Amino acid sequence: MSRVFVISDHHFGHQKIIDFESRPFGSVEEMDEHMIEQWNSVVAKEDKVFHLGDFSFYNKEKTKAIVERLNGTKFLILGNHDRGRSKSWWLDAGFHEVSEYPILYQSFFILSHEPIYMNKHMPYVNIHGHIHSQKYEGQHYFNVSVEHWDYKPVSYEEIKSSLVASEEQ
Repeated sequence: MSRVFVISDHHFGHQKIIDFESRPFGSVEEMDEHMIEQWNSVVAKEDKVFHLGDFSFYNKEKTKAIVERLNGTKFLILGNHDRGRSKSWWLDAGFHEVSEYPILYQSFFILSHEPIYMNKHMPYVNIHGHIHSQKYEGQHYFNVSVEHWDYKPVSYEEIKSSLVASEEQ
């Protein structure tokens, strides 16, 4: 049975992100390889992965080579660093589907790159990236930036369990 995962903000090929986010890598090549290994350590070929943006700073050829090495069927919601390239560019790079906008998943989760404003009366949970190692307070937000998850995609089961646990506190 296939599982569903979510992750964001890999920034493949982005040397400066190592310093910006204090990532523990000596080079962009080391970072890229580690992130590919971490992805494939939890995602199987038949799984689905929603990537919530800022995937790669490489050209199409290098980006496609990375996408091909990653397990699972991959869906991309464009992040601020992805928007300079067309939807067809990302499809050609190997993503199964690409969305320019946030999507509602299972009628409860809003998947977006940037956190979306939510008042305390909204019943949704916003699964997002963009803010890297920062965190929004409250039960309405779930940050899946790679820095929080040891560079591994997070399963929906883990997200749901985490939300239930935080409600019980």
